[in-house]
Amino acid sequence: MLNRFANQVAIVTGGAEGIGKAIAKRIASEGATVALFDINHVQLERTVADFTKQGFAVTGHVVDISHESSVEQAIQTVVDTLGRLDVIVNSAGIVGPTSTKITDYSVADYDRVYHTNLRGAFLMSKYGIKVMEKSNYGRILHLASIAGKEGNPFMTGYSSMKAGVIGLVKGIGKEYAETGITVNGLAPAVIKTAMNENTAPEQLAYMTAKIPMKRLGTVEEVAAMAAWIVSEEASFTTGFIFDLSGGRATY
Repeated sequence: MLNRFANQVAIVTGGAEGIGKAIAKRIASEGATVALFDINHVQLERTVADFTKQGFAVTGHVVDISHESSVEQAIQTVVDTLGRLDVIVNSAGIVGPTSTKITDYSVADYDRVYHTNLRGAFLMSKYGIKVMEKSNYGRILHLASIAGKEGNPFMTGYSSMKAGVIGLVKGIGKEYAETGITVNGLAPAVIKTAMNENTAPEQLAYMTAKIPMKRLGTVEEVAAMAAWIVSEEASFTTGFIFDLSGGRATY
């Protein structure tokens, strides 16, 4: 058993289920105290109870990462309660409409995807770095998507916001390159989670067909890579978007 995160404190957004939950479990299993941020309070309580039963050190916080005051207060609560902040994994996100032409894509839906996927990433970075600067150490990882690199048709909101996340990572990574804080992204292809259960079958089939391995990724595979990226070992990489796409991304 690795112990890479002993005595560290990590925040994982979207930590109640799916990719966020898997990453939180992996980091907690390697010694971190993990603060789970999620808007779904019912699922959050279940996950905290489940992790606690397994012997992991976790706390749960109902947070809407699209709201500035919610993010600022929640991060400060973690620091006040646990004394430090070493890692942020921002996994919270929504897909928004699929199989929808831009001409049929409502502005309201576009704004909703923006608020969670891009504005939320900005806010988590801003207020996380404010804390990390004090100790000159930190690891921030944003979950982007292959859709942000290549663009998935009929998913205007999701594709453009994940592209925005990639730009955010690259820009902030360079801003803090001379510090002990790294900012990176992870761009998965389709991962088997509850999040894509409502994706139209034809959209899912299109995305899966583009993966040379011809299968969906697993949350455990995401967690394994994420854990290395936010560890002390990953000390010479920042502003980078890591591939996790079963061969779809070759650059």
